[in-house]
Amino acid sequence: MNAEEKELLKQKTIDILRTVYDPEIPVDIWELGLVYDVSVQDDGKINIVMTLTTPNCPAAESLPAQIKHRVSQLEGAQDVNVEVVWEPPWNPQMMSEAARLQLGYM
Repeated sequence: MNAEEKELLKQKTIDILRTVYDPEIPVDIWELGLVYDVSVQDDGKINIVMTLTTPNCPAAESLPAQIKHRVSQLEGAQDVNVEVVWEPPWNPQMMSEAARLQLGYM
C-alpha cells in the first residue's frame, strides 16, 4: 500500500469515527477528542488509539467493538486494532471547538 492509499484509508477511518457517538453525549467520538491516534500500516492494518470519558463508561466494551466492526468493513482494511488507553486522561479541553459550543463549554 503506497502513501496515498494509506492516507485515503486513514481519512475513511476518520470519516467513520465521525459517525460513532458516545451513548451518553450527543457528539461523535472524533469531535469529543476521544480518539488519540489513527494509523495505517503498509499492509492495511489500522490502529486506533482512543479513550473514553471515564473508566466506568457503560460503553467501555461495546464502543471499541462497534468501531472495530465498522472500520473493518472498509475496502483495504486488513485488520483493525482498537486500543483503549487511560493516559492521558480525557478532559473537556480535548473536545473540538464545535463540540464545546454544542455542549455549552464555551
